[in-house]
Amino acid sequence: MHESRIIKFPSGKHSSVVPIKAIPGHFATNHSHINYYIDLTTIKARQSEAAQCAHALAQQYMHDTIVDTIVCLDGTDVIGAFLAQELTAAGFMSRNAHKTIYVIQPEYITSSQLLFRENVEPMVKDKNIILLMASVTTGVSVRKGTECIEYYGGILQGVSTIFSAVKEVDGMHINTLFTPDDIAGYASYERKDCPFCKKGIPVEALVNSFGYSKI
Repeated sequence: MHESRIIKFPSGKHSSVVPIKAIPGHFATNHSHINYYIDLTTIKARQSEAAQCAHALAQQYMHDTIVDTIVCLDGTDVIGAFLAQELTAAGFMSRNAHKTIYVIQPEYITSSQLLFRENVEPMVKDKNIILLMASVTTGVSVRKGTECIEYYGGILQGVSTIFSAVKEVDGMHINTLFTPDDIAGYASYERKDCPFCKKGIPVEALVNSFGYSKI
């Protein structure tokens, strides 16, 4: 994506992590309207950046946290693999017989529901799980992820994300590398309250954690 308006923002708490890219404008997600599109493409796909994020995320967990499985949403499986490596190297305990951590991703089906096939279910049932996401705007996707994990019998130990606009969802703290404090003027609105819509400014792109599609 070539976009001349890209602004890079460093993380206020994690100086070792590469800055994230953001584009100002009027954008629509599935659940809200936002004034910045957070572009996490290279962080999710580039080896060095994914490794830096995983290292920083691992520091946010207490060493007595048990981690058997990392469930990756939003295309975060590269970061998930590095996170599993970081946790293992740091001595985090896994109850898996092989003493290593599973890194899996659910399948998306109709109405954005999440599904684990039967061959993957044993990696979720009775396992201690970290839910890894790219970004959290309203918390709806976090709820879908946690409901899926609980439905298949998993035990949620934590939620990690690169960017989160909320500090917690249903009492679960969100471990994040970037917050709205890192992005000057970031705002998220319900559709009915969006000031851009009220001024007649059209939505310029539909966005989610996978990408950016201009209208």
